[in-house]
Amino acid sequence: MATKKAVKKAPVAEKASIPDEAAVMNLRDSFYYHMKFSLAKDRYNITSSHAYQALALAVRDQIIERWIETQRAYYDRDVKRVYYLSMEFLMGRTLGNSLMNLGLYDECRKLLSEAGFSIEALEDHEADAGLGNGGLGRLAACFIDSLATLGYPAYGCGIRYDFGIFHQRISDGYQVEEPDEWLRTGNPWQTERPENTFRVKFGGRVSISHEGGKTRHRWVDTTDVLAMPYDMPIPGFGNRTVNTLSLWASRAVESFSLSNFQTGDYLKAVEDSALSETLSRVLYPNDNISQGRELRLKQEFFLVSASLQDILRRYRKHHSDFKMFSDKVAIQMNDTHPSLAVAELMRLLLDEEELGWDEAWKICINTFGYTNHTLMPEALEKWPVTLMERLLPRHMSIIYEINHRFLEEVKKRYPGKEDLLHRVSIIEEGGEKTVRMAHLAVVGSHSINGVAQLHTELLKLHVLPDFYMLYPSRFNNKTNGITPRRWLNNCNPDLTTLISKHIGTKWITDLTELKKLEHLADDAAFCKAWREAKKQNKLRLAKHIEDTMGITISPDALLTAQIKRLHEYKRQLLNVLQVIARYRRLKNGEKLLPRTVIFSAKAAPAYYMAKLIIKLINNVGDVVNNDIAINGRLKVLFLPNYSVSLAEKIIPAADLSEQISTAGTEASGTGNMKLSLNGALTIGTLDGANVEIRESVGAEHFFLFGLTAEQVAEKKKWGYNPYPIYEADTELKAVVDDIGNGRFSNGDTNLFRPIVDTLLGSDHFLLLADFRSYVDAQNKVDEYYARGNEWTKSSILNVARLAKFSSDRTVSEYAKDIWGITPEKI
Repeated sequence: MATKKAVKKAPVAEKASIPDEAAVMNLRDSFYYHMKFSLAKDRYNITSSHAYQALALAVRDQIIERWIETQRAYYDRDVKRVYYLSMEFLMGRTLGNSLMNLGLYDECRKLLSEAGFSIEALEDHEADAGLGNGGLGRLAACFIDSLATLGYPAYGCGIRYDFGIFHQRISDGYQVEEPDEWLRTGNPWQTERPENTFRVKFGGRVSISHEGGKTRHRWVDTTDVLAMPYDMPIPGFGNRTVNTLSLWASRAVESFSLSNFQTGDYLKAVEDSALSETLSRVLYPNDNISQGRELRLKQEFFLVSASLQDILRRYRKHHSDFKMFSDKVAIQMNDTHPSLAVAELMRLLLDEEELGWDEAWKICINTFGYTNHTLMPEALEKWPVTLMERLLPRHMSIIYEINHRFLEEVKKRYPGKEDLLHRVSIIEEGGEKTVRMAHLAVVGSHSINGVAQLHTELLKLHVLPDFYMLYPSRFNNKTNGITPRRWLNNCNPDLTTLISKHIGTKWITDLTELKKLEHLADDAAFCKAWREAKKQNKLRLAKHIEDTMGITISPDALLTAQIKRLHEYKRQLLNVLQVIARYRRLKNGEKLLPRTVIFSAKAAPAYYMAKLIIKLINNVGDVVNNDIAINGRLKVLFLPNYSVSLAEKIIPAADLSEQISTAGTEASGTGNMKLSLNGALTIGTLDGANVEIRESVGAEHFFLFGLTAEQVAEKKKWGYNPYPIYEADTELKAVVDDIGNGRFSNGDTNLFRPIVDTLLGSDHFLLLADFRSYVDAQNKVDEYYARGNEWTKSSILNVARLAKFSSDRTVSEYAKDIWGITPEKI
């Protein structure tokens, strides 16, 4: 039996820095001021919705003074700044996060209690800022939190979509997409900056003239839109740094045509305005249609053009020429979406600033860094040359010139290698000519990084091997991380309180402090408290599920979570297969541990197979959850409308993290880190950051299964056939047959036929090849969970050993190795 150790006493729930008394009083005064003078309410007629608005404005008041101080310090010191260009910023809710970072959360709770409100109820009035699809946008949000907390001069640059990622409703088991009107009631956190509006051009033609012995290019006869920034303050934790997230909204150059109106053409009078503002209307239009593809390309250029013009505006405040540009500006392209920044910066430097090509190109390479986020070929963007020439004719001519000079360099280094030239060319020939955006980003950047050790190695070996041969020093790894503020301190107050009580609060900004938990993993009292924290989180999630879905789950059951974008390579379907196998075993009388299996995900609206998998999950859940014969020992739930705020409920409650993508397909993942940091053990393949998580927490605390990336590649090389696996494994055959014979579709044998045909045909992501290994690993999970004390110890050690996966560490590496920036104390 473990020796009981002395419990160290400390203040309970130190979630943030100690609040300043003046700040507390200011918050109180500001809250009542905005209640009266901004909303025209008093304590007798204010609703919780109004109270949220008054509180948000009061909190913003606290931030703005620091925001002005920060920007003034950056200006006065002429610091080097980094600009993080991303099509996605999945910010979630701002109120609670801001209060935590300001150190005012607990004081605010008391203030609201006096006014008759709960802080949790007010937080629920804030819409999630769902300006992203998944990990890419959530990573960007983590990074800007870490940059502010560490004091780095940084700006996020994105798009202020009127409608974010769609609101998902489940109807008869099917996903139904509805508009995500996150701005319906306004947004108190953003400040409109009309004085910093820029023109963004499309179409037109290139006029060439010769002046003073120089060739001048002018982009003329264009169709223009205006880009207006809405700036959002990003406060650091426990300091006075407040950085900026600039989100660009499109506006018409002429919002109303009086001449058309006066001639009676009322629709035409506002048509141009409506078309212009479509640019920032919705996140990721359907690119299965030509209009959607064109709008997507316009959005990407809109982001980079507006951001670069703003960057140049800020740079010119101190500098009359561009000799110091790359010493004062670093730009990071978050995946291939902002790759047009390379061509746009060249255009601005060549055509607007009249620099020579060589000088402009040197600035360009020294300024840009490119982060690759995918191993999936279809995710490496390519744009048809015909579309580019029509929408961005000047940029197309610049890309042709970049490509020509680049290929000439390759020819000199590798004469006679015509096949190499075809492989690395920015322009892909054959069939429809396209621009390979990843190639443009690589050629135009001084740094190309992957986001996990395995991912970076696969980039070098399989995705961009020719470029690695050409520019080996440009390639580097920056394993992703998550902010411990939102993803432990804020979302898991019970566990946070327990941890801080025993080791203090330094871990919130230095995750290596969690190492101190290791010596508590054998402390019986601490382990008991750890289990109680998990149970409280399960009870909160259970209440949410009962309130929203009418389904009861047991807090004593092992709770597994697979919460991520719905894609075949992430293999939610493999999880469904093992769930059906488990259900069959229960029906056959096996005594298995009670389990609750949680899925939550959104499928792209045009992704038929992903949406059919959602239907299957829901149908399986309907059958399993209503089968009284298994006595509630298995529950299967698909929680609709996955979002940051829903993840904040699920993650603290999870016992087991499902990270089961086919090895060699996931770049990194960050959900795996969030779940581990909240005490969930992982069942997973050697894919993405799973490899490093397993190395960090210890192989004995990780349930490994499945083929390796090398084995997957080998199987595909020699021709993988899933059918013999299906025939040889009786349990697997019965599971697949259950899907095909209508057991989960009221006898309809056609509904899920595409799923069965895919599994028994190509099985592209090798679900059948990994099925038996996966089921065996799930059996080990059962056995280990039954040994409660050992499971608890592993849970504690998962948290204690996860310091590497803080986004503070990640952005510090970017700052040192890529951007060349240093923290500034405000």
